[in-house]
Amino acid sequence: MIVGVPKEIKNNENRVGMTPSNVYELVKRGHTVYVQHTAGEGSGFSDEEYEKVGAKILPTIADVYSIAEMIVKVKEPIEPEYDLIKEGQLLFTYFHFASDPELTEAMLKRKAICLAYETVRLADGSLPLLVPMSEVAGRMSIQEGARFLEKPQGGKGILLGGVPGVRPAKVLILGAGVVGTNAAIMAAGLGADVTIMDINLKRLRHLSEVLPKNVHTLYSSEHNIRQELPTTDLVIGSVLIPGDKTPHLITRDMIKLLRKGSVMVDVAIDQGGCFETSHATTHSDPVYEVDGIVHYAVANIPGAVPYTSTLALTNATTPYTVRLAEKGWKKACEEDPALAQGLNMVEGKVTFKAVADLYNLPFEKVI
Repeated sequence: MIVGVPKEIKNNENRVGMTPSNVYELVKRGHTVYVQHTAGEGSGFSDEEYEKVGAKILPTIADVYSIAEMIVKVKEPIEPEYDLIKEGQLLFTYFHFASDPELTEAMLKRKAICLAYETVRLADGSLPLLVPMSEVAGRMSIQEGARFLEKPQGGKGILLGGVPGVRPAKVLILGAGVVGTNAAIMAAGLGADVTIMDINLKRLRHLSEVLPKNVHTLYSSEHNIRQELPTTDLVIGSVLIPGDKTPHLITRDMIKLLRKGSVMVDVAIDQGGCFETSHATTHSDPVYEVDGIVHYAVANIPGAVPYTSTLALTNATTPYTVRLAEKGWKKACEEDPALAQGLNMVEGKVTFKAVADLYNLPFEKVI
C-alpha cells in the first residue's frame, strides 16, 4: 500500500502521524511511505531519519495527498486540506465529527473513508487510540490550570499545592475516565485538594482505593456540582461520550458560583465541550474570560508536548496502521470489531450512528 504522512497544519500542532520507527515497520513489509518535507520536525524527527528507514520525502502536502492510498495523521483535516482528499482515500486520524458540522459535510462530499482514532473501541469499552492522548491531556490540564491560576495570567493568584500554613488550591474534576484520573494524579502530586466526580460508582470506589488521600470522590449530579463550585479554584472538564457531543455539566448561570479568577479547563472541547461557556481556543491564544472566570479550551492540548505525544500516540496506532496497510480497510475491519467501530464515514455514507443521529443523516452499516 502507498501510505502518506502529511505535515499537520492546525494551529501550533507539532505532532506527526508516524515516527521513523513506525515507517520502518511498514517499509520492511514492502509498503511505500511518503512523508512531507519537515513533517516530523516539530516532534524532533528530521527528514534524514525518515529517509534512513526507507521513506520518500515529498515537498508539499498536495504531493502527499495526491499519491497516497492511506493518509496517516494526527488531527482532523482542516479547510485547506478538504480539496486535496480523493474519493475512496482512507484517512486514519482523529476526527471528532460530533463537534464539527463543516468537517462532517466536507468529508461526506469528498467521499473519503474516515477511520477515526477516537471511536476505535475494544470489547471492554476502552478506547485504545484515545487513551494515550487522554493521559497527556489529563496531566497537562493541571499543568495549564496551575499556570493560569497565576495572577499575571488572569487567575486569582493561588499556588496549586499551597505551602505550610497556607491551604492548597481546590481542584474539581468532572469525569473519572482516563483524562480525569490522570488529572487527579497530577493535581494530587502537586499537593492540591482534589475532588473527582462521576456517575459510575464502581469507578469511584476503585479510585478511592488507589489514589492518594488528598483525592476525594463524589457522585456527579447538578446539585453536587453546584455545592462544590463556590469553594473551587480550578475545574477540569473531562467527560466523554465516544463519538457523540459532550453534555454541558456546567451551565452559564453556574459559573457565577465560582469566585473571580478561578480557572476552567475544558478537555472535552474536541467533542463540543462540557461547559456551556466554552469555545475552542488555540495554543497561541489559549484563554478568555467569561464573568471573570478564566476559560482554557485548547482543542489539541497534547500538541504542546509533541515529542511525548507523538511517541505515546504512535505506540498505540502503529499496529492498526500496519494491519490496514497489509489487509486494506475493509478486510482489516471485518476481522477486527474494535477497528470497525472506528469507521465513521465510507464513501459518502455515515457509518457511525451517533454522528448520523446528531446531524439527522441516514446511518448505514457497512461492516
